[in-house]
Amino acid sequence: MTPSEPAETRTRSQSGEPGGRSGQTATLAEIAREAGVSAPTVSKVLNGRADVAPGTRSRVEELLRAHGYRRRRAEAARSPLIDLVFHELESAWAMEVIRGVENVARDAGLSVVLSESAGRLTPGRSWADQVAARRPHGVVLVLSGLDESQRALLTSRSIPFVVMDPAGDPGADVPSIGATNWQGGLAATRHLVELGHRRIGAISGPPQMMCSRARMDGYRAALETAGLPVDPALIMTGDFHHETGYRLGRELLGRPDRPTAVFAGNDLQALGCYEAARELGLRVPEDVSMVGFDDLPVARWVGPPLTTVRQPLTEMAEAAARLVLELGRAPAVESPTATRIELATSLVVRASTGAPPVP
Repeated sequence: MTPSEPAETRTRSQSGEPGGRSGQTATLAEIAREAGVSAPTVSKVLNGRADVAPGTRSRVEELLRAHGYRRRRAEAARSPLIDLVFHELESAWAMEVIRGVENVARDAGLSVVLSESAGRLTPGRSWADQVAARRPHGVVLVLSGLDESQRALLTSRSIPFVVMDPAGDPGADVPSIGATNWQGGLAATRHLVELGHRRIGAISGPPQMMCSRARMDGYRAALETAGLPVDPALIMTGDFHHETGYRLGRELLGRPDRPTAVFAGNDLQALGCYEAARELGLRVPEDVSMVGFDDLPVARWVGPPLTTVRQPLTEMAEAAARLVLELGRAPAVESPTATRIELATSLVVRASTGAPPVP
């Protein structure tokens, strides 16, 4: 070995992990020989350096995955950072999450790097390369996920990651933090049923998101338990944005047989529905009751204050940041069972709900 070769080439990994073609993790020197490149080139790929040809990078990445290469954490100098990735970064919801991750990072002497995947449920490949180059202590992904190649890239660099409020099934081996969304949807709808409402509309979030589907399943369960029909005409598919809540609220509340109450999949859509009700000359809650989901600070400030389901966003973000740091401290030879944590939701009753109007 020449002095210029990286430290990873000196010994075979002591993890003894299966997954390589020979049942033992390869060294960088062996991967370099198989790829037909130098060991420093393989090191550049591992470090996320840009000065590697795309074809060479792909060939080396494939061999790293095939051999199950995992960089020893003692050799992976980390930057004092946590990467926080949102699929969208534009609302008070995101601010609550940022606050939680910042709380944990500050106590650990770390900083937070924010990224947005422009509405995609997985960040782009360039993002993964940038993270590999930064070598943060860990990555927290919010309403996002990683494709197989991105997961392999971070795993090979011993960069742990946790998904908060995963959009889809994150996989059995991916640590994740969520909330009891089904229970929240059930509690919100049951509250309206107990007030005497029988025609309860709903504005869901995106159907591809697990949290949205769970909230709507709770809504349906509350109606069915009360012996009330689930009317598909009263269920509107939204996207968690204020403008959509306004547009769908106009459609629901403008009907001759309008519902007497609406359960919105999040607070922003509930506030859009508030606006629609005002434009239609309807009073909240005298003419129509409203329930949201999240309990953002603005829910307490609007008039009337919004009844909503509290999702502990800051606490969820803190739990995700703590978990990713714990995973980073675990020895690389460990393969812990993926952790799934769900924090409890709770109904917060305010002035936007009341008994249905008398016919």
